[in-house]
Amino acid sequence: MGGRILIVDDEVYIRRILAFKLECAGYSTFEAPSAEAAESVLEANDVDLMLLDVGLATSTNGFDLAARLRQNARTERLPIILLTARGYASDVLRGREVGAAGYITKPFSTEDVIDRVLAILGS
Repeated sequence: MGGRILIVDDEVYIRRILAFKLECAGYSTFEAPSAEAAESVLEANDVDLMLLDVGLATSTNGFDLAARLRQNARTERLPIILLTARGYASDVLRGREVGAAGYITKPFSTEDVIDRVLAILGS
């Protein structure tokens, strides 16, 4: 098992609990509280998957960041799992439009997140 996962969420508690659980499952993690910080992490590191909060409390939301990453040759194929409290069908559709590999609504169990990561990255 293994892989490098970037967790992007403006809530530090969510980032930390996901990082802890993913590291216990054998993954390496990076954390970012904003889209701008996430882009800095991506410039400096190879990442295998991103967990991305849709409702970032910054000028760039998760949908916008995902769309921007799809326009960059280095990140255009990066698997992105969107995390959000919004479970509207229109949001799920928008997630697909920006190329998300998955969409998980909050509150979620960390086991569900790990299962989704495993499904995408394999064991």
